Amino acid sequence: MAEKKEKKNKSIEETLWDSANKLRGSVEPSEYKHVVLGLIFLKFASDKFEERKQELIADGKEKYLDMVEFYTSKNVFYLAEISRWSYLIGNAKQNDIAIKIDTALFTVEKNNPALKGALPDNYYSRMNLDGSKLAALLDTINNINTLKDKQQDIVGRVYEYFLSKFAIAEGKGKGEFYTPKSIVNLIAEMIEPYKGKIYDPCCGSGGMFVQSMKFIESHHGNKKDISIYGQEAITTTYKLAKMNLAIRGISANLGDVAENTFFRDQHKDLKADYIMANPPFNQKQWRADNELTNDPRWAGYDIPSTGNANYAWILNMVSKLSENGIAGFLLANGALSGGGDEYKIRKKLIENNLVEAILVFPSSMFYTTDIGVSCWVINKNKKARTVEVNGKVRKYRNREREILFMDLRQTGIPFEKKYIQFSDDAIRKVTDTYHNWQLSDFEKTYQNTPEFCYSARFDEIERRDFSLVPSKYVEFINRDENINFDVKMQSLQAEFSKLLKVEQQSKKDLLTVFKELGYEIKL
Repeated sequence: MAEKKEKKNKSIEETLWDSANKLRGSVEPSEYKHVVLGLIFLKFASDKFEERKQELIADGKEKYLDMVEFYTSKNVFYLAEISRWSYLIGNAKQNDIAIKIDTALFTVEKNNPALKGALPDNYYSRMNLDGSKLAALLDTINNINTLKDKQQDIVGRVYEYFLSKFAIAEGKGKGEFYTPKSIVNLIAEMIEPYKGKIYDPCCGSGGMFVQSMKFIESHHGNKKDISIYGQEAITTTYKLAKMNLAIRGISANLGDVAENTFFRDQHKDLKADYIMANPPFNQKQWRADNELTNDPRWAGYDIPSTGNANYAWILNMVSKLSENGIAGFLLANGALSGGGDEYKIRKKLIENNLVEAILVFPSSMFYTTDIGVSCWVINKNKKARTVEVNGKVRKYRNREREILFMDLRQTGIPFEKKYIQFSDDAIRKVTDTYHNWQLSDFEKTYQNTPEFCYSARFDEIERRDFSLVPSKYVEFINRDENINFDVKMQSLQAEFSKLLKVEQQSKKDLLTVFKELGYEIKL
C-alpha cells in the first residue's frame, strides 16, 4: 500500500523519468539524454502541429493543411506525415523504427529553417538501441499530454526535469550542459533581465535564457522586450539548447553553429544589457601562448593566462556589456584571490568600479564538481541613477567605491540526497538584501550582518590587496576572535614540517636496523 501511495504522489516528471531511466539499460546517460530529449521534442512538436491542423479544419481551411506558412505564422513547426508522432507510434514495433525516428527529425529540421542545427543527426541509428526498449520509450513519452495545461508548461517542466536528472546521472567531470535551477533563479532575480539584450557566452542547454523568460512572466513583463544571444562550443549541447528554447517558443540567436567563444566569437559587435553565464571552471590550456594576444576583448587589461580561462571569460563578458549593462556569472573560488595576471586583471576591474557583488556558495550545489564556487555581479553603471524596474521606480545611490560581499555557505536545503539547493525563501532573502543595498536610502534598509553580508569600501579592499574572498570582509561572531588565520596556518605548517622530519628519521632508523641484521632494503 505504501508503495502505491508513493507512486500516486509522484509528479508526471518523476513518473516519466522512472520509466525512461529503466529502459536505458547499459547506455551511458551522456548518450541516452539525446535519445530521450529528441523524442520529447518530437512529441511536443507533433502535438502543436495537430492542434493547429484542427484549427485550420474548424475554420474551413482544409486546402491549406499542407502549407508550411499556415503553421509557422503561429509559431508552430510544420511536420510532414513521416515526422508526426502518430506515424512513429504506429510503427514503433517495426525493426527499422530507429531509422524512422532519424528520418522524422531530419525532415522536421529541413522543413523548418528555425530549427537548423537543432535536432539529433542520425543519432538513433548509430546508437544501436534495443528495438523493444526504443518502442517502450516511445510508449512512455506518448503519455506526455503537452497541451493538457498550457499554464503549467508541462513539456517545458518535463524537459527541464530530465535535463537536471541527466546532469546528476552523468556526475562529476560531466553534465556541464546544465546549471542547477535554484542558482539560475538567484542570478535572474538579482540582475533582473527585464528589457533589452541578454547574452550567455557558454549557454549549455539554455537554462539561463529559460529562467530569464520565467522572470519576465512572473513579473508581468513582455517577453518581446528581450532579445537573446548565446554561444555554445559542444555540438550536442548546442542542439539541446535549440530544442529547449524551441519547446518554449523562445527565439534566440545562438550563432550559426556550435563554436568556441574565444576563437570564433559569433557576436563580435554585441553590447548586451544583461549577461548570465556559468563558464567551465578553471579551463586549462584554453589557448596557446601565441594565440589571441591582441584580442580586443582584453583591451585595457593584461592578457589572461594560458593556464586558466577564468579571467578570459570575465573580460569577454565585460567587453560585451552595454553602457548600463549588468552581468551575473559563476566562477571557481580560486578566481577571487589568484596571483599573477589574474591579480592584475582583478585589481584593474575593482579600480574601474566594475565589481558590484561577490557571493560565495555552499559546497555540493553542482553536479559536475566539488570545488568551491562563487557568483560575481559586474555592473557597468554603479553611479547614482533612477530607473524603472517591474513598473516600480528605484533610486540607486552611487556605489562606485563599494562591493557587497555575501557568504552563503550555510544557506541551502538538501536536494537529491547528496546535493544542496537554494529554497525560494533563501533566494528572496539574498536578492532583497542585494537590492536594498543598491537603493539610495540603503542606510534605512540595508545592514551589514555577521556571517551573511558586508559592504566593503575601496580602501578596505585595497588594504586586503584586492582579494575578493567574502570571508575576509564578512564578520564571523561564532569564530574565536583571537584566531589569526595566517598565523594559525603558519603554525600548522611548522607542525606538519616537524611531523614529516620525524617520519623521515623513523624510516632511516628502520632501514639501519634491517641493514644491521644483514638485510638491505632498497627504496
